[in-house]
Amino acid sequence: MKIDLRSDTFTQPTPAMLEAMMRAKVGDDVFGEDPSVNELEAFSAGMFGMEAALFCPSGTMTNQIAINCHTRPGDEVICEKTSHVYQYEGGGIAFNSGCQVKLPEGHRGILEAEQLKDCLNNPEDVHKPLSRLLCLENTSNRGGGSCYTLAEIAKMREFCLSNGLSLHLDGARIWNAMVKNNEDPKEYGRLFDSISVCLSKGLGAPVGSLLLGNKAFIKRARRVRKLLGGGMRQAGFLAAAGLYALQHHIQRLSLDHRNASRIAEALETKAGFRVLPAETNIVIFELPPSLSAGEFVEKMRKKDILCLSISPGQVRMVTHLDISETMTEEVVKTIQGL
Repeated sequence: MKIDLRSDTFTQPTPAMLEAMMRAKVGDDVFGEDPSVNELEAFSAGMFGMEAALFCPSGTMTNQIAINCHTRPGDEVICEKTSHVYQYEGGGIAFNSGCQVKLPEGHRGILEAEQLKDCLNNPEDVHKPLSRLLCLENTSNRGGGSCYTLAEIAKMREFCLSNGLSLHLDGARIWNAMVKNNEDPKEYGRLFDSISVCLSKGLGAPVGSLLLGNKAFIKRARRVRKLLGGGMRQAGFLAAAGLYALQHHIQRLSLDHRNASRIAEALETKAGFRVLPAETNIVIFELPPSLSAGEFVEKMRKKDILCLSISPGQVRMVTHLDISETMTEEVVKTIQGL
């Protein structure tokens, strides 16, 4: 039996989720006539207290649609230097929206409001692009699942309002942050102009993300989705999985967090290993100079444990609903025996 810690994207649908998919009522979503998609969009928007939502194939698409809707070609997007929208979306900010980026460095992927004043371009200076959008990522993937506080986000919201910027959240793992900090999704809905949330990571759906915003924003986003080839037809089979995930798989994320902490504790006992605090379900650690990431990954693979090299000296492990406490203890035992 393989224990796959490479990502929480490797989850398999549960039997109950598969049953919900099989029972789904479907129509043509491009015509707005898929009842399961419509239900998912309404349910998710209601969770966050936002007006509308749009179901898309991926979180990259929801982020890129949001950036396109908030900006014009030649504008500038502010995002932390390790953020997913910059590092892992294929140069989409430039390709899809014709924007450049400004990349302040946060602590474990998390920015502070105080940093933003140095990121703002003078709108009267024709040599500079217009600062148009701030993107935050919660939790931060490269930060090891680190989380923003709502108080700090509120300060950033005030900054954006005062300086004419829109505020977008890449909330691929926002569910982990909310469970960890016992937060109400409506708090996020009040702070952000748009929010992207993923269904296919910790929540365990096979595919799909949602973009949330006001009705006018989502109307424009629907057109951009079509331009990017994201219009799906009988998407209700997928939407049913996402709806089941939202209704049944959020609170169980605390188990993933406990399992990640258990693995982090085992790694911390190894001489020369430097482990980022495991706030949620991601464990990132730096290896001693005598051991490369590739060598470590191979050692674990031989024990049927899969993990991911993210740099020559760093490895990532991610817990999820297919990683049981028994599996976690096997990982811990293997680490201890290295």
